Formats: sequence, C-alpha cells, structure tokens
Amino acid sequence: MTTRIDCDTCLVRGLACHDCVVTVLLGPPPELTLADDETHALDVLAAGGLVPPLRMVTAVPGPVIESA
Repeated sequence: MTTRIDCDTCLVRGLACHDCVVTVLLGPPPELTLADDETHALDVLAAGGLVPPLRMVTAVPGPVIESA
C-alpha cells in the first residue's frame, strides 16, 4: 500500500502547511507518493520530535441519504 499526498486536495492546506512534514522537508509539492515504509519512517521521526507530523487531511465520501 502507498500513501498519495496531493496538497491540492488537502482540506487543511494553508492552515497546517507550516507544520507539515512534507512542507518542512520538500516544500509544498503538487503530488507525492510514499510507500508504507517511508510513511512509517516519517511517523518515527515525528514521534522522536525530529520533524513535524504529516498533517494532510482528505475528504471522505459521506453516507448516501435517500429521500422517502
């Protein structure tokens, strides 16, 4: 499994960019894909206080509400 980071679809873009590991390490990319081991490595670095955590928030589809 891979993690695709697309700053254009991040719901907190602009609000959390200053404290996001992607921006700190690479600047805001148009799109970035990370493998699971790379995502885990970033999580470990963030847990150790060496880099900020990934702050990307993506929208998820909501429930389908059928009208009666």
